[in-house]
Amino acid sequence: MPAAKIAISLEKALLKEVDKLVSEKKFQSRSALLQVAVSEKIARLAHTRLAAECEKLVLADEQAMAEEGWDEDEKTWPAF
Repeated sequence: MPAAKIAISLEKALLKEVDKLVSEKKFQSRSALLQVAVSEKIARLAHTRLAAECEKLVLADEQAMAEEGWDEDEKTWPAF
């Protein structure tokens, strides 16, 4: 995917850490490091939203829905 150029401001201490990671060859460039960092943060935020939605579920209701028809299904399954 083509990249767009942006300008950002970082605290000096944070930029020093970024440059250290780049100099240690953990990332090819500052841009590569920041792209990974932003992508990972976005993924974590998406996971957080999913977790928040899951917290709204009522466990007893979900269990009841999962077990609907189980008695009938169990009778038709072969014995193991």
